[in-house]
Amino acid sequence: MIKVLVISDAHIHDRADEIPKILDEIIHNNKPYDIAMYAGDFTDEDVYSWFKTLSSRTYAVQGNMDYLDLPEKLVIDVKNLKIGLIHGHQVRPRGNLEQLSTIANKLGVKMLISGHTHSLLVMRYGNILHVNPGSITGVWSGSGGSMRPSMIIMNVNEHTLELVCYELYRGKLEEKIYKFSRDEI
Repeated sequence: MIKVLVISDAHIHDRADEIPKILDEIIHNNKPYDIAMYAGDFTDEDVYSWFKTLSSRTYAVQGNMDYLDLPEKLVIDVKNLKIGLIHGHQVRPRGNLEQLSTIANKLGVKMLISGHTHSLLVMRYGNILHVNPGSITGVWSGSGGSMRPSMIIMNVNEHTLELVCYELYRGKLEEKIYKFSRDEI
C-alpha cells in the first residue's frame, strides 16, 4: 500500500498564521507518507520548506498566489494509477468540473487532484475522479470557499483506492472515507 498526503491552499502568512493544531497532529501522527502532494498556494517559501519534510517524494504545483518556481501541472504514477495534479486556477468559474475534466483528459489521467476552491470535494464527473483537499487552513477564497480546514490521506494499492477526508467544522473534526475499486477509476 502507498500512503499519500494530499493538501492545498495554506495561504500562510497572507490569510492564515498556521495549520489548525488538530490537522497538524493528524499529519504528523500518520507519518511516514510514501508521497505528499500539494495542489498550490503555499504563498510563502517556509510553508513549501515544511511541506518538503513530510515525505521523501513530494509533488507540488504552483498556485495563482505562489511566487515559487513550481510547475503548473504534474502527472504522478502511484502504483500504475496516473494522477494529475494542478491548482485549478486554469478554469473559470472555480471548480468547473467540465473544464477540469478536459484538462484531466489532455493529461491522460483518470484522477485529477486540484485546489483553488478551498472546499473539500471527492466526486466522479464523467470518466474522471475529481479530488480537492480544500484548504488546510480553512481560509476564504475568491469565491468564498467552505471556510472549513480540510485535508486528505489517500491509500492506494493494486485493487483499491481509499480517500480519508478530514474536515474541521465548528471546532469538531469530521472524517469521511471514500473507497473505490481500481476498476472504477
